[in-house]
Amino acid sequence: MIKAFKIISILEAVSFLVLLGIAMPLKYMFNMPEYVQTVGMAHGILFVLYIIGAYFMYEKLDWSGKTLLIVIFCSVLPFGPFYADKKYLPKS
Repeated sequence: MIKAFKIISILEAVSFLVLLGIAMPLKYMFNMPEYVQTVGMAHGILFVLYIIGAYFMYEKLDWSGKTLLIVIFCSVLPFGPFYADKKYLPKS
């Protein structure tokens, strides 16, 4: 289960970076909104999976409520899930 959360975490972080760094500039600079719709939907699904996974990690790893909130907060920051992975998940 930890490995699955790590994969979701990485995919969520990458999708967020693609959304912010590629899709949004294409939308606003080149009038190509279709990429935001596609990447945005994928990111939204991965975001929900990340939040659910964070809750499962909270239970499995016996995190404190504070740690859970930090990990969830990391999901809304660019590169945040990478930080959460390194800081709060066991090395494998």
